[in-house]
Amino acid sequence: MNFDEPLIPGTLIRRYKRFLADVELSDGTVITVHCPNTGRMTTCAEPGWQVALSDSHNPKRKYRFTWELVHNGSCWICVNTGRANELAAEAVANGTIPELSGYAEVLREQTFGNSRFDLLLKTGNDLCYVEVKNVTLLAEDGCYAFPDAVTVRGRKHLNELVEVVKAGHRAAMLYVIPRSDGTAFRIAHEVDPDYFQALKTAMAAGVEVHVWHAEVSSAGMQLLQSVAMENLTSTVL
Repeated sequence: MNFDEPLIPGTLIRRYKRFLADVELSDGTVITVHCPNTGRMTTCAEPGWQVALSDSHNPKRKYRFTWELVHNGSCWICVNTGRANELAAEAVANGTIPELSGYAEVLREQTFGNSRFDLLLKTGNDLCYVEVKNVTLLAEDGCYAFPDAVTVRGRKHLNELVEVVKAGHRAAMLYVIPRSDGTAFRIAHEVDPDYFQALKTAMAAGVEVHVWHAEVSSAGMQLLQSVAMENLTSTVL
């Protein structure tokens, strides 16, 4: 997945009100940009870090620019959660993820029950619903971790994926890690123990879990390889 045009460099001043950030451009101009991330953005939003913005070219938008990437001095991190969905759809369509390949159609934003899932893979009546999560947190133990904040919506998706399995279809969680300074992946039980338990329940019911690392640059992103997930039974709450 390549960005449509070169991103605009800047320096992060602060992120606030969840969806806003102040950024200083290279000419010294300070602008307010849209922050497309609902999490706490722990370990990926420090003032003074280099950022990269996209330009909507839409004069009707209140905040014309969107915060896409941040560089922590070690690697680029994609903070725009929507990009993970785009990347996942492209990778599945290209057959990059073997476990999710072979379907005739890859559909975006499809509804099942009371939830809308990021992807529906379909060949006739053979269906696989996929929920994609963007993983930006680097835990103190060096693991990539999700979530970085309590997520009621995330638990709802897991419960609904269990219903997908009960209905006789495949259901999968796909965690996309758009940074390269960690090791294995785990659920951040210290952040949201209820999500941790919900995933254990979902996996026991047959929901699949796939974790993939994405290489990120100012030009674009690419899923490269699967990442090991810490055994959920190894963590005692």
